Order: sequence, then C-alpha cells, then structure tokens
Amino acid sequence: MPDAEIFDTLDFSYDILRDRLRELAFLNKGICIRLSDARDEKNSEPITFQYDGGIASFVTYYNQNKEVLHPKPIYIEGVQSDIVVEIAFQFNTTYSENISSYANNIRTTEGGFHESGFKSALTRAFKTYASANDLLKNVKLDLTGEDIREGMTAIISVKVPEPQFEGQTKSKLGNTEVEGIVQTFVGSRLKTLLEENPSVSKRIIQKSIDAALAREAARSAREVIRRKSVLDSASMPGKLADCSERDPTRTELFLVEGDSAGGTAKQGRDRRNQAVLPLKGKGINVDKSRLDKILKNAQVIDIVTALGTGIGAEEFNIEKLRYAKIIIMADADVDGAHIRTLLLTFFFRQMPNLIASGHLYIAQPPLYQVKKGRNSQYLQDDEQMEDYLLTLALYLLGMEHRGLAITRYKGLAEMNADQLRDTTMRPDERILLRVTLEDAVEADRIFTLLMSNDTVEPRREFIERYGAQVNLDLYGA
Repeated sequence: MPDAEIFDTLDFSYDILRDRLRELAFLNKGICIRLSDARDEKNSEPITFQYDGGIASFVTYYNQNKEVLHPKPIYIEGVQSDIVVEIAFQFNTTYSENISSYANNIRTTEGGFHESGFKSALTRAFKTYASANDLLKNVKLDLTGEDIREGMTAIISVKVPEPQFEGQTKSKLGNTEVEGIVQTFVGSRLKTLLEENPSVSKRIIQKSIDAALAREAARSAREVIRRKSVLDSASMPGKLADCSERDPTRTELFLVEGDSAGGTAKQGRDRRNQAVLPLKGKGINVDKSRLDKILKNAQVIDIVTALGTGIGAEEFNIEKLRYAKIIIMADADVDGAHIRTLLLTFFFRQMPNLIASGHLYIAQPPLYQVKKGRNSQYLQDDEQMEDYLLTLALYLLGMEHRGLAITRYKGLAEMNADQLRDTTMRPDERILLRVTLEDAVEADRIFTLLMSNDTVEPRREFIERYGAQVNLDLYGA
C-alpha cells in the first residue's frame, strides 16, 4: 500500500488499473486477470481479462471499429539468444499508422531498436515484393516506409534478459542486438506471407502507392502554407487577434469555435499576451482524410499558419511555435465536447510533439451561473449543479426562498466578455486541463468509434445514445 508520508495521492484509479491490466493480459497470452472494486458498487462485479490470441487479439481490439484489408492480423514470433520476439500487425483503410511497442511488458513510447528493426524489415519486404511483381512500373515516386505503414496497426513485444532503457523517461529500448533479431524474423516471415497472399499484398501496395501520391500533393500544399506562415502580421489568418508580446514563452492562443464566441473572447482577453483565433466551419474528420486533403481545410490552414510550426513529420518544428499555450475553448455542452475531441484527434495525428511537449490545453468554461441579488456563482457541469441544488434544498428546507436565478449557457457566445474573462481566460481564476498523449489516445479511440462507418444512426443521436458505453467522459463529454 502507498505510504501516506511519501505519496500525496493514496487513491487507486479503477480506470487506470483496468486499462493496464487489460494491456498486460494482451501482452501475456493466456494469462487470466480479474479485477473488482469493492469501493464502488458499479465496479464491484469482477471483470476478467484473458486473451488466448495474445497481441494478435490486441491488434483486433484496436481495429474493432475499422475496415481491415485482411481478416486476421499477421503474427510473427521467435526466440533467439534468449530474446523473445512477438509481433502482430494488420492494415486497415484509415490513413494513419498506430504502432505500440513494449519491452518486458513496459510501454516504450519513444520506440527503440525493436521498433526500428520492424520498420526496416517491413519496408524492405514490401518494396522487394512490389519490384519483383512489377507493381511499381507506372509509379514515378519511390515508396517510403511511411507510405507502406499507412493504415497499419501493430503491436511489437520483446522480452529481453537484460534490457537497456534510454531517454529521460526510460521509455526507449537501447539493446542494439534486438534490431537484427527483429529484422530477421520479420523479413523471412513476410517474404513467405506476401507470396502466399498475392491479392492482399497487392491491396496493401496499392494503398501505399496512393499514400505516396498523396504525400507529394501534401508537400505542395505545405509549401503554400509555409509561404503564408512567415512571422509577419500581414500573413497571419485574417480573423486572428494576435497579442503584442513577441516572446513565445509568455504567450497563449485560444482556439474558439465560431465567430460569435470568438468575438466575445477577443473582448475579454488580455491583449498583451493572449491571442484569439475563431474557427469557423466544420472541422475535418482526420480519420477519413489523408494529409493532402487535411491541408485544404480552412480551419487547418488557419491553425497551422497561426502556430508557425509546419505540419507533418517532415515539416513540424516545435522551435518555431509562436505560443507557449494552445488552449482549446469550446462550449461546455455535448457539441463543445465533440469539437474538442475533433481537435484533439487532429493534434494527436498531425502534431503529436505539440502534445508531448506540454503545449496543448483545454479550457473549462462554466455551464451554469447561479445568481441571487448581486451575488453569483459559476458551476462547471450538470454534476456540480445537482450537488448545488441538493445542498440548497437541505439548507432551505422549511424556509421561503425567492430571487434565485439559474442560467444555463448554451454556448460561449451567451456569456458577456467580462464573464468569459473572469471564469475561463484569467490565469488566476480559470481551470486549464493540460492534454497528455494518453488523453489524446483516448480521444482518438472515442472519435474512431463514434465516427465509424458502421454507425447508421444520425451522428448526434448515436453519440447521445451510446456515449456512456464507450467511456465518453473526456473533459465533460
């Protein structure tokens, strides 16, 4: 048990334990783990995690709401020099890769030699097969590893007797001998699999060719944005209300949905160090769009131009970031939660370093104002309102009560500038939630599930009906 003299927080998080135990069950084929929470009646019934398919089942779990290019994940395993290698991967029709690597059951978020060995072998195997079967004869562009991995979900797990971890958070595997072992296993197995499944191989390679063509189109689109992104006020988005401070470490940018809310935020901001960018129009579904299409979206162009970092693995440069804090400020209702999830998914897919570096935040405007006479109180959500009303009912039991006014804000635009400033924008009063990569992964999972092709109901009704079942609780969603 945690020592109260050492740890500030002694409460165990059921959600964190559940997710980690599920992960361990996937990583250790056949193991049975049961979890129950005697503190909470809702979670008191035990749940069981047991996956005889191991990491192949892990890949299926990730791809459960996606259209896949082949029915079963490709599974590779082997042992050499006491190093155990397990790899499972599967391609789907989306446009982003999802690689999770582990060493001795520890998540290596920064990769390492097991991950680099897998990528090298995968690229070599597919390019060799494509060349041998004349699948690239009409293609003028050279396929890259990123092109081939588009739409791939992969789990890489190695067990190393004496692991060497690198990086500030010890999240990168540094055992050089692992790279060659992984390359050998993947290369030999893939060569056979590609030859035995020509129809699937050709579908994956055709998708890679399409990705290469889109990459070239995206390069042209980035050049257009790059020319517009020179740090000159004349080249900034027209609706951007910039701040006067030029030291990026002291500035913050509010991304606000809609012109009306943007106008209120502009009036309530501190012009010295707070900039406001209203986002008008529908946010793009990054789950169903390649980078070339994403870069044609007006919202994306405005965001990338304002930030100044560029976009995509080849272009993004965190040192060019113009603002220390990027703050998503949307309405406190379900629609605002959808907008936040949409933007979180965009940043996670296209600018993950922005999140990893701790620059992305979410503002929490209040949903209610309770006013009696000259006194007022702000409440963040329905739960706080229920608690307030219950406390009020007990306090006023048997007493006459008049003059209480409750306002539910339908959106930021319904607040006046002073209210928005005092509740959401002032550093000493506001509540900011710093976004982590784990948050963005969860937002990406929710977004993928709720925007699945299998969804046949109108989107809003689907979200309202099934949101609670997919843990749609990220920042008030």
